[in-house]
Amino acid sequence: MRDFAVDQLKVKVYGSREEMGKDAALKAAATIRELLQQQEEVNIIFAAAASQEEFLKVLIQQPVEWNRVNAFHMDEYTGLPAGAPQLFGYFLRERLFDKVAFREVYYIDGQATDKAAECARYAALLQQHPVDITCMGIGENTHLAFNDPHVAHFDDPHAVKIVDLDEACKQQQVNEGCFAAVPDVPSFAYTLTIPALLAARYIYCMVPGTSKAQAVYHTLTDAITELYPSTILRKHEHAELFLDKESAAMYLEEGVRLKV
Repeated sequence: MRDFAVDQLKVKVYGSREEMGKDAALKAAATIRELLQQQEEVNIIFAAAASQEEFLKVLIQQPVEWNRVNAFHMDEYTGLPAGAPQLFGYFLRERLFDKVAFREVYYIDGQATDKAAECARYAALLQQHPVDITCMGIGENTHLAFNDPHVAHFDDPHAVKIVDLDEACKQQQVNEGCFAAVPDVPSFAYTLTIPALLAARYIYCMVPGTSKAQAVYHTLTDAITELYPSTILRKHEHAELFLDKESAAMYLEEGVRLKV
């Protein structure tokens, strides 16, 4: 395992995505237990993505007082029917929310008819339950949640908003097997904004796989800019980026960086 930092972002590189997911889960569970020694409840935002599979599989096995943990998810499609397997709430229910006894699970309602009211409702919940931990990934276009480059704002005044998805984001959903073709991907989705995600005291970001190598490279080398939303992670005091050798390859292959 390689361990280094870029600005304030701590980076760890593992030999496999299984090792990556396990270590990230152990670290997150330890943080939850530590926080529960200091406060009555812990509030966590989770991502629904293939990149989180190994992490979630190990996390649910950890000795944590889950009945003192409140769970949120960071984005959700609009326009899909209730129960659709592509819904992020469905993904997390199958892998996490129904696997351990959370105190409360707060779902974004992708079928809400009044989208502005749903954004306000979920934002109010986040305000009532200040986030302690965000568990997330990075998109192929460097998005965080559904904050694609064209809608990402580091100083967004909203906590939750409706956004349109760019073509790279839609293509990623197809590449990961969630939809058969780009036209099948919903054009709009709810997303927690970047300030809402980064309000967490701790951030654990799991990004495995060859398809994420370029996004990781941009995250660690480019200027901190909304053109590459994930670069903002380098300004968070307690953010950790967990990579496998495939996702880290493009960054590490440059000779100047082999010394890190």
